[in-house]
Amino acid sequence: MHLEPPVFRPPSEAYSLILQLTIGCRHNACTFCGMYRGKKFRIKSWAEVQKDIDLCALQMVGMHRVFLADGDALSAPAPLITQTAQYLYSKLPGLERISMYAGPLDILAKTTTELQDIRKSGVSLLYMGLESGSERILKTVSKGVTAAQMVEAGKKAIQAGFELSVTIINGLGGYELWREHATDTARVLSNIDPTYAGTLTLMVVPDTPLYRKIQQGEFKIPGTIDILKELKCLLENVNLTNCVFRSNHASNYLPLRGVLNRDRDKLVALLEQAVSEPDAVPLRPESSRGL
Repeated sequence: MHLEPPVFRPPSEAYSLILQLTIGCRHNACTFCGMYRGKKFRIKSWAEVQKDIDLCALQMVGMHRVFLADGDALSAPAPLITQTAQYLYSKLPGLERISMYAGPLDILAKTTTELQDIRKSGVSLLYMGLESGSERILKTVSKGVTAAQMVEAGKKAIQAGFELSVTIINGLGGYELWREHATDTARVLSNIDPTYAGTLTLMVVPDTPLYRKIQQGEFKIPGTIDILKELKCLLENVNLTNCVFRSNHASNYLPLRGVLNRDRDKLVALLEQAVSEPDAVPLRPESSRGL
């Protein structure tokens, strides 16, 4: 199978077959992200995709999960996505799940019928990068989408039958906007009420616009305790039905897991202890953090 590097996937897709439906990211302007800076965005042809699947069927017997990449996979035409999913299930007999990245604007660009067709074809889980619920922060980092559009896209995906996993970046508001970042993100997250929510902690990538702002003294990175306080504030303000929550990304200082709101008080108490008694709660050292 031909992959055009670099290739990225969510932590929960560590053992999935990665199939590139698109190359790069169509937006590719977020100030904090360097993932696809060196790639020119394009949508692969069905001939390319079919060839990759045929090779996988021969070489990778027993695959149970497939993740469709790159960053804007849902921007591919709905017929290409459904054809890909149907062909994957026909060629990989043990396949149980297909998932993909889904930008909020890509979700909104698809009609309800198109989303339902994609869901019926076997794509069951979408990953959407919320990053922040603050309008000010979203604009500052050039996310290209408003908080209201985030909510609309998340709800549209869920109503079409998908499980939805939402990602948040702790520290994205810097030292000055940590509380706004936490409370506004909690509000947007609560309005979406996703199936899964995960946090990662800001890792500054060299040669990105955010990196240059830090070098120029225009952005102050929150410290470890500040990050924990921010996450505690976020969890204190969320109101979720039955959302599986994880902060097990390699960038995080304190791995957490639970179901919100059921386990909220327990998680908040652990974060409070980590803030007030740093030596009592083992934290991931700075040298061990990664993207």
